[in-house]
Amino acid sequence: MTIGHSSESPAATGLSPSRSGARPARTRKPLSDNAYGYLFLAPWLVGLLVFLAGPTLVSLYLSFTDFNLLQPPKWVGAQNYITLFSRDPRYLQALRVTFTYVFTAAPLNLLFALLLALLLNTRIRGISLYRAVYYVPSLLGGSVAIAILWQQIFGLDGVVSQILGFFGVHGSSWVSSPKQALWTLVILHVWQFGSAMIIFLAGLKQIPAELYEAATIDGAGKVHRFWFITLPMLTPVIFFNLVLQIINSFQAFTPAFIISGGKGGPLDSTLFYTLYVYIQGFTNFRMGYASAMGWILLIIIGVFTALAFLSSKYWVHYDDAR
Repeated sequence: MTIGHSSESPAATGLSPSRSGARPARTRKPLSDNAYGYLFLAPWLVGLLVFLAGPTLVSLYLSFTDFNLLQPPKWVGAQNYITLFSRDPRYLQALRVTFTYVFTAAPLNLLFALLLALLLNTRIRGISLYRAVYYVPSLLGGSVAIAILWQQIFGLDGVVSQILGFFGVHGSSWVSSPKQALWTLVILHVWQFGSAMIIFLAGLKQIPAELYEAATIDGAGKVHRFWFITLPMLTPVIFFNLVLQIINSFQAFTPAFIISGGKGGPLDSTLFYTLYVYIQGFTNFRMGYASAMGWILLIIIGVFTALAFLSSKYWVHYDDAR
């Protein structure tokens, strides 16, 4: 009797291909089956290449050139970047103003939005109406009309000056004072708390009520429940809002442009980074210089976003974390 390999097929032995150790053959979809997917993706791909990827790469090239929009670009190497940090005091002022704005407006916006979300996270009659009313500023805050209205409110004869004058406090126009103009823009940004508030409300709704009930039975007060339950459970939402606020604050443009008349005044106290990019690119026609500023801003936003993600592992708590 000889021992050898059986010539019987898996089907003949009654074993399925998977049980006999054979791998099932992969069936490749014909190209026509994927063509419809690529067809529906085509508008997005064309938009990505034409309106995003293409201009981005062109701006990177222009950042190393001297380009005035009227003549062909002239290659100057890294001269634009060297000039920004060595021979342009207005650029350094724009950095100072922007960092001051970001580090004050973004945290205050989140704090105010969180407080309002806690107040609106109740079951009272008409709460949906209150939430809608508080969300309205975020729909209007970034518009040109609101920026003009803000300029009038904090002007010499504005509502704020009149109210202060009623109490005997007289002064100059807020938007015309180098010490106060930037803070009017900070107040405007904090006033646009609606989007962050809605996201905080959604996060508060996801916290299990059983945790609060158990803490109440154990004798925990409102402060302890907020500090040891609400805040830790809400850290993923806080992190999400923080990243959005950092990016949006660095990109602020319209309020500073309208209130300062497009010049960053008074005395460059409201010279936001994006506003200075606009001045160099479309007022001074130094498009290569403006492109270099744009890429530096991209790097700055990327660094702060990366720092936020790196620090999140120390203070952001997720439900599925082990």
